[in-house]
Amino acid sequence: MKEFKHFINGNFVTSKQTFDNFCPANGRYLGVVYEGLESEVDLAAEAAHAALRGPWGKFSLDERVSILNKIADEITRRFDDFVEAEMADTGQPRSVMEHAFIPRAAANFRIFSDVIKSVPNESFMTDTPDGAGALNYTRRAPKGVIGVICPWNAPLLLMTWKVAPALACGNTVIVKPSEETPATATLLGEVMQAVGLPDGVYNVVHGKGEKSAGAFITAHPKVDAITFTGETRTGTSIMKAAAPGMRDVSFELGGKNAGIVFADCDFDKAIDSFVRSVFLNCGQVCLGTERVYVERSIFTRFVNTLADRARALKPGDFNDKSTTLGPLISPQHKEKVLSYYRRAVEEGANIVTGGDVMEMEGEWVGGNWVQPTIWTGLPETASVVQEEIFGPCCHIAPFDKEDEVIEFANASEYGLSTTIWTSDLSRAHRLAAAIEVGITWVNSWFLRDLRTAFGGSKQSGIGREGGVHSLEFYTELRNICIKL
Repeated sequence: MKEFKHFINGNFVTSKQTFDNFCPANGRYLGVVYEGLESEVDLAAEAAHAALRGPWGKFSLDERVSILNKIADEITRRFDDFVEAEMADTGQPRSVMEHAFIPRAAANFRIFSDVIKSVPNESFMTDTPDGAGALNYTRRAPKGVIGVICPWNAPLLLMTWKVAPALACGNTVIVKPSEETPATATLLGEVMQAVGLPDGVYNVVHGKGEKSAGAFITAHPKVDAITFTGETRTGTSIMKAAAPGMRDVSFELGGKNAGIVFADCDFDKAIDSFVRSVFLNCGQVCLGTERVYVERSIFTRFVNTLADRARALKPGDFNDKSTTLGPLISPQHKEKVLSYYRRAVEEGANIVTGGDVMEMEGEWVGGNWVQPTIWTGLPETASVVQEEIFGPCCHIAPFDKEDEVIEFANASEYGLSTTIWTSDLSRAHRLAAAIEVGITWVNSWFLRDLRTAFGGSKQSGIGREGGVHSLEFYTELRNICIKL
């Protein structure tokens, strides 16, 4: 049995209340998680503020950069430990962990160690009536204590995507991992100890949302800004909690992302991409594709080919490198996804493949397995076309005209991402400009340059992170005017 303890002021500590952690692939008991309440959050906030006033606040830029690179090196050295921890927490296959999620965590620290060194500050010469002039220039100061509220679908990747720039800018953090996936945030505390990060800079308080660590962090007066990835409904609650004190927020929220496929696409590459964008991580990817629009002349071929590929996905042992499909994160989320599977039938969907629980054998019977599912035949008003499901499923619809598919893609309260497949470069530019999302991929999906702006529009988020855009959130820009 493992114990997932809080990491506060450089030490692993327990608390009075606990809850259990289970592996979603087989229901196996993983260990006990200590739940943080108001007292633990108070301790973390005091430690984080003390670190700002103490050694961390005196670190030079070069010293911060050095320690970020040491963190990346230590994550890489303990690569297997992080892979094992996150596989157990999420049930997702080793191939996903080794080739995407865990390497990105180290990359997050490396990229922001470079960004913080290379972004210039502004300076202006200003005319004055006496002719001597004035010099105006800017300095970036850390915002303070950052509350980092993390999701369960890519725990280490998405947590370090926020922690790395926060530390690069000189802030301290209080991390609240999802209660479903406590392992890698805890393990990162061991990394911070090993590299000599000053006490109180990186703090972890485990717990849940309402009346638990999440609510206490977001409402705490000594938390200066809050960054969150997760559901839009939770983001709304956090925004209300952040209003007292006028604290900044940065949110990546829900999505109902559209994929658009024209007849002139590279068909095989498009199919390969949609296998990933629909079914990777069992569909539990904010940037995943749940709505697919295919030009009518290739519609039937596309539907049948993607369905064949979906049926060929291999569920099971996450340690087996041939496994290509993992489980959903929890029994509760499984029931949510299955409720949409039932609703699709009620709304008149044609089930091309899937639509039910996955029949498993041996130790995997106890896991949260559902079938990869494809529907056709529903109107755009159907709930499974409009509402985020966050499972291994999509609805595929035909289209005839470019203007028509733009209208379909934009007919959503969300605006996170889209993927467009066409050989016509002019068409790709037209659609990319017209579709209301934060990121558009053309003839690709999930291809990221960490220097570029990332975030959602409409109900998919507030703010942008990545490269210099992260600095805009994690620092206060101060103007200094020198009269000459």
